[in-house]
Amino acid sequence: MPRSGKLIQPNGNALGKRTKQKTNGLKAQVNKEIKTRKLKNSVDILGTQKEGKLLYQYALPSIIAMVAQSLYNLVDSVFIGHGIGVLAIAALSIALPLMNLSSALGSLVGTGASTLIALKLGENDKKSASLCAGNVVLLNLIIGVCYTVLVLIFLDPILIFFGASEDTLPFAWDYMQIIIIGNIFTQLFIGLNEVIRSSGYPQKAMKLILLAVILNCFLDALFIFGFGWGIKGAAYATVLAQIIALMFEIKHLTNKAHVIHFKRDIFHFKKNIALRIITIGLSPFIVNLCSSLVVIIFNNKFKQYGGDLYIASYGIVNRLLTIVFMILIGLAQGIQPVLGYNFGAKLYSRVKKTLNLTLLCGIGIAGFAFILFQSFPELLSKLFTLDSKLIGLSSKGLRIMSTMLPLVGFQVVASNFFLSIGYAKKSIFLSLTRQFLFLIPFILILPALWGINGVWASAPVADFIAAAVTGIMLLFQVKN
Repeated sequence: MPRSGKLIQPNGNALGKRTKQKTNGLKAQVNKEIKTRKLKNSVDILGTQKEGKLLYQYALPSIIAMVAQSLYNLVDSVFIGHGIGVLAIAALSIALPLMNLSSALGSLVGTGASTLIALKLGENDKKSASLCAGNVVLLNLIIGVCYTVLVLIFLDPILIFFGASEDTLPFAWDYMQIIIIGNIFTQLFIGLNEVIRSSGYPQKAMKLILLAVILNCFLDALFIFGFGWGIKGAAYATVLAQIIALMFEIKHLTNKAHVIHFKRDIFHFKKNIALRIITIGLSPFIVNLCSSLVVIIFNNKFKQYGGDLYIASYGIVNRLLTIVFMILIGLAQGIQPVLGYNFGAKLYSRVKKTLNLTLLCGIGIAGFAFILFQSFPELLSKLFTLDSKLIGLSSKGLRIMSTMLPLVGFQVVASNFFLSIGYAKKSIFLSLTRQFLFLIPFILILPALWGINGVWASAPVADFIAAAVTGIMLLFQVKN
């Protein structure tokens, strides 16, 4: 009480100020909560949104990204075929296994981390998911440096072993020397793109892949036709395009507003996380590794039975088939976060519905490709060359090798399903059945019986048997 005995009346200005501060504080808290919910929503929808809509939202961007990734080799082949010639196309086919192996190493880390991040986010373990992203960078740097050094030391004997002749070796060497030097950027680009996709930004991941492809097309034309750099220009274009796209990936992952972002404490090598990433990623890695081995054996068999022209024709056929495979792999990998999240959250009915939809899409896509390849093989071959003999050989090979494509659509999706729910061993086995257990023996056996036609026919025979084995295993898994 004051000396006058009167009560002090509250100051209206001070009271209004305190009320305003309290209101602003509540508004800031609400805005922060809304922002947090929006960020979480990009992940939480995996367990609530309709399966068909999720398939569209996640698989379509992944398909486009994988197709765009496969377009690197296809675009190089088109520009090299028209700008340099048949021998350069053959050289590119010979160099393909080394490029596949580089991509396989990126997928080993990237796909493994993508699945693990999705599982951890489904379990609401965001700390472990962030550590996965940090270990992606560390693993890609370690593996990338080791691969680059080893390949550069033994590049000549490797290319000769892959089927290079005296005529094609100089082209293959010029191309691969540049590609291998840029290998670290390639692996980081692939790995971080998977991190972005699995953390709730599939469309952003797709756009970055498309950016790299568009840049590659522009730079191919500039370096090959504008500057006259030949096959070296195609290699420079590929590496430079990926480096530019990688810079945008890093920019995205340094944004603190995103659920998964770079911060200092995630760049610590965690043995348990690294081993789990590699274990899960072994399946796509082995698929790519076996693909490289298959290309090597094909090249050597075509060299034995036909020569460089047959190697060039196989290069064209392989690139066209690769687009279909990449679409199927994009479908299967795109839906991985959805399957992984729901499996981690024990929403098994959603897992089954998503699987059924994805299988139907895979068979439909492969069936459409089958019709296209059987109906217009000559037209498709002319995209790469105007040499009539090469067009004839490529058309015949494309018709034979695409015979079982619808079954391949089923096999690719089903084998990746096991990977998506963490059953890496089963996925690895199914991946091995087509590329290793069946295809390689048939490549070695059938040519002795049917000559050059036996080389072409080995693929559809292996596809049929591998699809049958996959179907049996999937049936037992769904029942259980």
